[in-house]
Amino acid sequence: MAELTIEENTYWAKWVDSRDAQAGNFLVKRYMPLVSYHVQRISVNLPKSVSRDDIRSLGMMGLYDALEKFDPKRDLKFDTYASFRIRGAILDGLRKEDWLPRSTREKAKKIEAAIERLEQRLMRYATAEEVANEVQMGEEEVYSVMNEHFYANVLSIDEQPGDSEDKEGGSFAIKDDKAVIPEEKVLKNEILEEMAERISQLNEKEQLVISLFYKEELTLTEIGEVMGLSTSRISQIHSKAIFKLRQSLEKVL
Repeated sequence: MAELTIEENTYWAKWVDSRDAQAGNFLVKRYMPLVSYHVQRISVNLPKSVSRDDIRSLGMMGLYDALEKFDPKRDLKFDTYASFRIRGAILDGLRKEDWLPRSTREKAKKIEAAIERLEQRLMRYATAEEVANEVQMGEEEVYSVMNEHFYANVLSIDEQPGDSEDKEGGSFAIKDDKAVIPEEKVLKNEILEEMAERISQLNEKEQLVISLFYKEELTLTEIGEVMGLSTSRISQIHSKAIFKLRQSLEKVL
């Protein structure tokens, strides 16, 4: 909290001590950019049918939750704490809604079947162009459908049964997350090597977008400013890169 201005510290004190409404409004406005940041990053993978306003509403709920539960005495920056809450609220909201249209799921199944046929026939990874010709769709549609379907799978994988802290009845095992299982370590190393190899096969722009988005955590708009390209063009490059990395990413997840 040392990085805060005197004014911000004053409002935080009023909010913590008495839940002062004026202080609460100030803090919401102060941390609104965090909501916008996570909305933009998550929306990259969602179909246009999903309203950004709905995603923003979920993010705001996460921000309100963070303000209610944050303890300034802990050695933790509010920005970090709020980011977890905002992102979690958005993802939880998406999991509860079947936001991926049935038509997209059907197209994804058709495309996945075509990818499997092509790769068995060609004995290599199929390109988006080859897949598009096989299923008689546009190449951009193949990118869009598969990336939306991939993200839907990520959400369902991320929601593991038994993650809840409030377990009642039944039995469960406590996993030692620090324990290193040799087989898992070997498999993980192989997957990471494959990922690195696949990334090295991307073109220069695709590698840069992947690095800036996932490593530097810039938004597509910010990446566009860095690279001198439009946000829509950066989105295109991102979609193509994710399609190429899809199989390796699925193994990691």
